[in-house]
Amino acid sequence: MITLNPAQTKWQLSAIQFNSQPDPESNLYFLREQLAQLPRALQHLVVLPECFAVFGGAEGVQQRYQEPLGHGPIQQACAALAQQYQLYLVAGSLPTCTDEPTRFAASSVFFAPDGQLLADYQKLHLFDVSVNDSMGSYRESLSTQPGKKLTLSEQGSLKLGMTICYDVRFAGLTQALADQGMNVLSVPAAFTEVTGAAHWHTLLRARAIESQSFVVAPGQTGTHANGRKTFGHSLIISPWGEVLAEAGSAPGWISVAVDLADCQQLAVNMPVKQHNRFRSELK
Repeated sequence: MITLNPAQTKWQLSAIQFNSQPDPESNLYFLREQLAQLPRALQHLVVLPECFAVFGGAEGVQQRYQEPLGHGPIQQACAALAQQYQLYLVAGSLPTCTDEPTRFAASSVFFAPDGQLLADYQKLHLFDVSVNDSMGSYRESLSTQPGKKLTLSEQGSLKLGMTICYDVRFAGLTQALADQGMNVLSVPAAFTEVTGAAHWHTLLRARAIESQSFVVAPGQTGTHANGRKTFGHSLIISPWGEVLAEAGSAPGWISVAVDLADCQQLAVNMPVKQHNRFRSELK
Protein backbone atom coordinates (compact mmCIF):
# COMPACT_ATOMS: atom_id res chain seq x y z
CA MET A 1 0.00 0.00 0.00
CA ILE A 2 1.43 3.38 -1.03
CA THR A 3 1.45 6.09 1.64
CA LEU A 4 1.73 9.51 0.05
CA ASN A 5 3.85 12.23 1.60
CA PRO A 6 2.89 15.73 0.37
CA ALA A 7 6.52 16.76 0.84
CA GLN A 8 7.63 14.08 -1.63
CA THR A 9 7.37 15.85 -4.98
CA LYS A 10 9.15 13.31 -7.19
CA TRP A 11 6.76 11.46 -9.52
CA GLN A 12 7.00 9.22 -12.55
CA LEU A 13 4.66 10.37 -15.34
CA SER A 14 3.72 7.90 -18.09
CA ALA A 15 1.44 7.91 -21.13
CA ILE A 16 0.38 4.84 -23.11
CA GLN A 17 -0.40 5.25 -26.80
CA PHE A 18 -3.04 2.90 -28.24
CA ASN A 19 -4.39 1.82 -31.59
CA SER A 20 -7.69 0.87 -30.00
CA GLN A 21 -10.25 -1.31 -31.73
CA PRO A 22 -13.96 -1.94 -31.00
CA ASP A 23 -13.29 -4.99 -28.78
CA PRO A 24 -12.53 -4.04 -25.14
CA GLU A 25 -10.80 -7.32 -24.34
CA SER A 26 -8.10 -6.85 -26.99
CA ASN A 27 -7.49 -3.29 -25.81
CA LEU A 28 -7.26 -4.39 -22.17
CA TYR A 29 -4.81 -7.12 -23.20
CA PHE A 30 -2.61 -4.45 -24.80
CA LEU A 31 -2.87 -2.34 -21.64
CA ARG A 32 -1.68 -5.24 -19.49
CA GLU A 33 1.32 -5.75 -21.80
CA GLN A 34 2.31 -2.09 -21.60
CA LEU A 35 1.92 -1.75 -17.84
CA ALA A 36 4.22 -4.74 -17.36
CA GLN A 37 6.97 -2.86 -19.24
CA LEU A 38 6.75 0.51 -17.47
CA PRO A 39 9.42 1.58 -14.99
CA ARG A 40 8.61 1.03 -11.33
CA ALA A 41 8.25 4.10 -9.13
CA LEU A 42 6.93 4.85 -5.67
CA GLN A 43 4.66 7.62 -6.97
CA HIS A 44 3.65 6.81 -10.53
CA LEU A 45 0.86 8.36 -12.62
CA VAL A 46 -0.13 6.57 -15.84
CA VAL A 47 -2.60 8.13 -18.29
CA LEU A 48 -4.44 6.26 -21.06
CA PRO A 49 -5.89 7.87 -24.22
CA GLU A 50 -9.44 8.81 -25.05
CA CYS A 51 -11.63 5.78 -25.90
CA PHE A 52 -8.80 3.43 -24.90
CA ALA A 53 -11.19 0.50 -24.30
CA VAL A 54 -13.66 0.90 -27.19
CA PHE A 55 -12.92 2.82 -30.38
CA GLY A 56 -13.42 2.95 -34.12
CA GLY A 57 -16.32 0.55 -34.44
CA ALA A 58 -19.75 0.64 -36.02
CA GLU A 59 -22.34 3.16 -34.90
CA GLY A 60 -23.61 2.31 -31.42
CA VAL A 61 -20.59 0.33 -30.24
CA GLN A 62 -19.86 2.79 -27.42
CA GLN A 63 -23.45 2.49 -26.16
CA ARG A 64 -23.13 -1.30 -26.21
CA TYR A 65 -20.21 -1.19 -23.78
CA GLN A 66 -21.30 1.72 -21.57
CA GLU A 67 -21.11 1.08 -17.82
CA PRO A 68 -22.50 2.73 -14.70
CA LEU A 69 -19.87 5.04 -13.28
CA GLY A 70 -17.73 3.07 -10.82
CA HIS A 71 -18.98 -0.33 -11.97
CA GLY A 72 -18.61 -2.71 -14.89
CA PRO A 73 -15.92 -4.96 -16.36
CA ILE A 74 -13.80 -2.23 -17.98
CA GLN A 75 -13.57 -0.16 -14.81
CA GLN A 76 -13.04 -3.27 -12.69
CA ALA A 77 -10.16 -4.31 -14.94
CA CYS A 78 -8.55 -0.87 -14.67
CA ALA A 79 -8.92 -0.82 -10.88
CA ALA A 80 -7.35 -4.28 -10.64
CA LEU A 81 -4.40 -3.25 -12.84
CA ALA A 82 -3.80 -0.09 -10.81
CA GLN A 83 -3.68 -2.28 -7.71
CA GLN A 84 -1.51 -4.96 -9.32
CA TYR A 85 1.13 -2.47 -10.46
CA GLN A 86 0.72 -0.10 -7.50
CA LEU A 87 0.21 3.04 -9.57
CA TYR A 88 -2.25 5.86 -10.13
CA LEU A 89 -4.18 5.25 -13.34
CA VAL A 90 -6.22 7.70 -15.41
CA ALA A 91 -8.46 5.54 -17.60
CA GLY A 92 -8.48 8.13 -20.39
CA SER A 93 -12.12 7.90 -21.38
CA LEU A 94 -14.72 5.17 -21.51
CA PRO A 95 -18.49 5.25 -22.07
CA THR A 96 -20.59 5.55 -18.91
CA CYS A 97 -24.35 5.58 -18.49
CA THR A 98 -26.41 8.78 -18.36
CA ASP A 99 -30.07 9.64 -17.86
CA GLU A 100 -30.51 9.66 -21.66
CA PRO A 101 -31.00 6.26 -23.31
CA THR A 102 -29.44 7.42 -26.59
CA ARG A 103 -26.38 9.23 -25.18
CA PHE A 104 -23.51 8.08 -22.96
CA ALA A 105 -20.93 10.19 -21.12
CA ALA A 106 -17.27 10.17 -22.11
CA SER A 107 -15.80 9.67 -18.65
CA SER A 108 -12.19 9.88 -17.56
CA VAL A 109 -11.82 7.79 -14.40
CA PHE A 110 -8.95 8.06 -11.90
CA PHE A 111 -7.91 5.02 -9.84
CA ALA A 112 -5.57 4.74 -6.83
CA PRO A 113 -2.94 2.03 -6.27
CA ASP A 114 -5.42 0.21 -4.01
CA GLY A 115 -8.01 0.17 -6.82
CA GLN A 116 -10.15 2.88 -5.24
CA LEU A 117 -12.01 5.26 -7.56
CA LEU A 118 -10.58 8.68 -6.69
CA ALA A 119 -12.22 11.01 -9.21
CA ASP A 120 -14.12 11.16 -12.47
CA TYR A 121 -14.58 13.73 -15.20
CA GLN A 122 -17.03 13.87 -18.10
CA LYS A 123 -15.89 15.53 -21.35
CA LEU A 124 -17.23 19.08 -21.42
CA HIS A 125 -16.55 20.08 -25.02
CA LEU A 126 -17.87 17.77 -27.74
CA PHE A 127 -16.20 17.39 -31.13
CA ASP A 128 -18.88 18.60 -33.56
CA VAL A 129 -16.70 19.75 -36.45
CA SER A 130 -15.96 19.27 -40.12
CA VAL A 131 -12.46 18.03 -41.01
CA ASN A 132 -10.83 17.54 -44.38
CA ASP A 133 -10.19 13.81 -43.96
CA SER A 134 -11.80 10.51 -44.93
CA MET A 135 -14.50 10.90 -42.25
CA GLY A 136 -15.47 14.43 -43.34
CA SER A 137 -17.32 15.40 -40.19
CA TYR A 138 -17.65 14.41 -36.55
CA ARG A 139 -20.79 14.90 -34.42
CA GLU A 140 -20.06 13.66 -30.90
CA SER A 141 -23.13 15.35 -29.45
CA LEU A 142 -25.40 12.92 -31.27
CA SER A 143 -24.28 10.08 -29.02
CA THR A 144 -22.44 11.80 -26.15
CA GLN A 145 -23.86 13.85 -23.28
CA PRO A 146 -21.55 16.72 -22.27
CA GLY A 147 -20.20 16.95 -18.74
CA LYS A 148 -21.10 19.61 -16.21
CA LYS A 149 -18.15 19.87 -13.81
CA LEU A 150 -14.46 20.57 -13.37
CA THR A 151 -12.36 17.85 -11.76
CA LEU A 152 -9.15 18.40 -9.82
CA SER A 153 -7.93 15.53 -7.62
CA GLU A 154 -5.26 16.10 -4.97
CA GLN A 155 -3.10 13.10 -4.04
CA GLY A 156 -0.16 14.11 -1.91
CA SER A 157 1.92 16.57 -3.92
CA LEU A 158 0.00 15.70 -7.10
CA LYS A 159 -2.81 18.07 -8.06
CA LEU A 160 -4.31 16.49 -11.15
CA GLY A 161 -6.58 18.43 -13.49
CA MET A 162 -8.62 16.21 -15.79
CA THR A 163 -9.65 17.02 -19.38
CA ILE A 164 -10.34 15.04 -22.58
CA CYS A 165 -9.15 15.70 -26.15
CA TYR A 166 -11.17 18.60 -27.68
CA ASP A 167 -11.14 20.30 -24.25
CA VAL A 168 -7.52 21.28 -24.94
CA ARG A 169 -8.72 23.96 -27.37
CA PHE A 170 -10.50 25.84 -24.57
CA ALA A 171 -7.91 27.69 -22.53
CA GLY A 172 -10.51 28.81 -19.99
CA LEU A 173 -10.91 25.25 -18.74
CA THR A 174 -7.17 24.87 -18.17
CA GLN A 175 -7.06 28.27 -16.46
CA ALA A 176 -9.90 27.31 -14.14
CA LEU A 177 -8.03 24.15 -13.12
CA ALA A 178 -4.81 26.13 -12.64
CA ASP A 179 -6.71 28.51 -10.36
CA GLN A 180 -7.55 25.48 -8.19
CA GLY A 181 -3.84 24.66 -7.82
CA MET A 182 -3.29 22.15 -10.63
CA ASN A 183 0.28 21.03 -11.32
CA VAL A 184 -0.41 18.13 -13.74
CA LEU A 185 -2.94 18.27 -16.58
CA SER A 186 -4.13 15.01 -18.14
CA VAL A 187 -5.27 15.25 -21.77
CA PRO A 188 -6.28 11.78 -23.03
CA ALA A 189 -6.98 12.24 -26.72
CA ALA A 190 -7.87 10.79 -30.09
CA PHE A 191 -6.83 13.68 -32.33
CA THR A 192 -7.45 13.12 -36.01
CA GLU A 193 -4.46 12.81 -38.28
CA VAL A 194 -5.27 16.17 -39.90
CA THR A 195 -5.94 18.22 -36.76
CA GLY A 196 -3.08 16.56 -34.91
CA ALA A 197 -0.53 17.45 -37.55
CA ALA A 198 -1.74 21.04 -37.51
CA HIS A 199 -2.37 21.80 -33.84
CA TRP A 200 -1.46 19.00 -31.37
CA HIS A 201 1.98 20.18 -30.26
CA THR A 202 1.07 23.87 -30.26
CA LEU A 203 -2.07 23.48 -28.16
CA LEU A 204 -0.49 21.21 -25.58
CA ARG A 205 2.63 23.32 -25.13
CA ALA A 206 0.47 26.42 -24.77
CA ARG A 207 -1.66 24.77 -22.07
CA ALA A 208 1.48 23.76 -20.16
CA ILE A 209 3.04 27.21 -20.40
CA GLU A 210 -0.02 29.22 -19.43
CA SER A 211 -0.98 26.94 -16.52
CA GLN A 212 2.63 26.34 -15.38
CA SER A 213 1.80 22.65 -15.10
CA PHE A 214 3.12 19.38 -16.46
CA VAL A 215 0.96 17.95 -19.26
CA VAL A 216 0.47 14.22 -19.88
CA ALA A 217 -1.27 13.70 -23.23
CA PRO A 218 -1.60 10.12 -24.51
CA GLY A 219 -3.18 9.73 -27.93
CA GLN A 220 -4.72 7.19 -30.21
CA THR A 221 -2.62 6.36 -33.29
CA GLY A 222 -2.96 4.77 -36.72
CA THR A 223 -5.96 3.47 -38.63
CA HIS A 224 -8.92 2.06 -36.72
CA ALA A 225 -11.59 -0.48 -37.65
CA ASN A 226 -13.96 2.12 -39.09
CA GLY A 227 -11.23 3.76 -41.19
CA ARG A 228 -10.67 6.69 -38.85
CA LYS A 229 -7.03 7.82 -38.71
CA THR A 230 -5.53 9.25 -35.54
CA PHE A 231 -2.34 11.23 -35.04
CA GLY A 232 -0.44 9.57 -32.20
CA HIS A 233 2.64 11.51 -30.99
CA SER A 234 1.71 11.26 -27.32
CA LEU A 235 3.48 13.91 -25.26
CA ILE A 236 4.72 14.68 -21.77
CA ILE A 237 5.49 18.39 -21.42
CA SER A 238 7.12 20.44 -18.67
CA PRO A 239 5.56 23.59 -17.15
CA TRP A 240 8.12 25.57 -19.17
CA GLY A 241 6.65 24.09 -22.36
CA GLU A 242 9.55 21.71 -23.04
CA VAL A 243 8.67 18.38 -24.63
CA LEU A 244 10.10 15.85 -22.18
CA ALA A 245 8.97 12.73 -24.07
CA GLU A 246 7.20 12.08 -27.35
CA ALA A 247 5.90 8.90 -28.92
CA GLY A 248 5.97 8.43 -32.64
CA SER A 249 3.20 6.83 -34.66
CA ALA A 250 3.41 3.31 -33.19
CA PRO A 251 1.51 2.06 -30.13
CA GLY A 252 3.60 1.99 -26.97
CA TRP A 253 4.53 4.09 -23.96
CA ILE A 254 6.58 7.07 -22.86
CA SER A 255 7.67 7.86 -19.31
CA VAL A 256 9.68 10.50 -17.46
CA ALA A 257 10.67 11.20 -13.86
CA VAL A 258 9.74 14.73 -12.78
CA ASP A 259 9.75 16.96 -9.73
CA LEU A 260 6.41 18.68 -9.21
CA ALA A 261 8.18 21.32 -7.14
CA ASP A 262 9.30 22.75 -10.51
CA CYS A 263 5.77 24.15 -10.91
CA GLN A 264 5.99 26.06 -7.63
CA GLN A 265 9.44 27.42 -8.42
CA LEU A 266 8.33 28.60 -11.85
CA ALA A 267 5.31 30.33 -10.29
CA VAL A 268 7.69 32.20 -7.98
CA ASN A 269 10.06 33.18 -10.81
CA MET A 270 7.26 34.14 -13.20
CA PRO A 271 4.12 34.89 -11.13
CA VAL A 272 1.63 35.08 -13.98
CA LYS A 273 -1.34 34.38 -11.70
CA GLN A 274 -0.64 37.50 -9.69
CA HIS A 275 0.03 39.51 -12.84
CA ASN A 276 -3.15 38.41 -14.61
CA ARG A 277 -5.37 41.50 -14.97
CA PHE A 278 -8.28 39.52 -16.42
CA ARG A 279 -9.07 37.56 -13.27
CA SER A 280 -12.68 37.79 -12.17
CA GLU A 281 -11.87 39.63 -8.92
CA LEU A 282 -10.24 42.55 -10.80
CA LYS A 283 -12.29 45.72 -10.15
